[in-house]
Amino acid sequence: VYVVLLVVCCVGTLMLFVLRNRRPEDRSDLLNVNSGDQAGEGPLQAFKRSIQLLKTKEMLLLGVCFAYTGFELTFFSGVYGTCIGNTRAFGDEAKSLIGISGAFIGAGEILGGAAFGLGGKLTNLHGRDPIILLGFLVHMTAFYLIYINLPQSSPITEIVTDASYYPVLIDSNKYLAILCSFLLGLGDSSFNTQVYSILGSMFPEDSAPAFAIFRFLASVGAAAGFFYSKYLLLQWQLLILVVFGVAGTLAFFEVEWKTANASRKGYTQIG
Repeated sequence: VYVVLLVVCCVGTLMLFVLRNRRPEDRSDLLNVNSGDQAGEGPLQAFKRSIQLLKTKEMLLLGVCFAYTGFELTFFSGVYGTCIGNTRAFGDEAKSLIGISGAFIGAGEILGGAAFGLGGKLTNLHGRDPIILLGFLVHMTAFYLIYINLPQSSPITEIVTDASYYPVLIDSNKYLAILCSFLLGLGDSSFNTQVYSILGSMFPEDSAPAFAIFRFLASVGAAAGFFYSKYLLLQWQLLILVVFGVAGTLAFFEVEWKTANASRKGYTQIG
């Protein structure tokens, strides 16, 4: 494991040295706030620029998508493994399945990151929305399968009543649970790669404030997810994910389509 991580770290570091420089025509924001000379900008100015960006319609819409990535991060990184470990139908294998689940989440992340990240030419040709739509469908499929496969009280406790012990529609299946782990990772990679892409293209000169907003709202969503995960049954946690998933996907589409039109007509400054 350590050798693999070391190799991946070294390869990733070397890849940074072969990234091409931005072209002069890429140096203007599609959606800019108080564009001008940013040389010598300090932390206070950067914070003010973040606030200004956050007030724009585009960033408010993207904020819904950012929050969704935080909610689903909490679910697949903390809640889902607990659900699997607390499912008595898996017997003595329940606890060991947590590690396998984590491995398949990572496999989905790696496969999706490689496919969506290296397929930049297809993204430029068809836009980011097909990949976001794919991630949305993958996540909705995973949420439904989790809903019918795992007990309702599995996020909270291992000691359950007869009413909440049994899944909604089918008997708990460990292979289906592991498949859902892979789908959760694959869907997450599609959202994150495209969020990074749209922020980098919209705000090349405001990248630090834009990504700060992204990480802030995602962290708020993750913190909220960890808070309610101790109290809500599985179906209610899945419902929250579905609602934010739908809203975040539609919000991303709105910004993506507006950005595509702006790139064809010339950029528009805000402020």
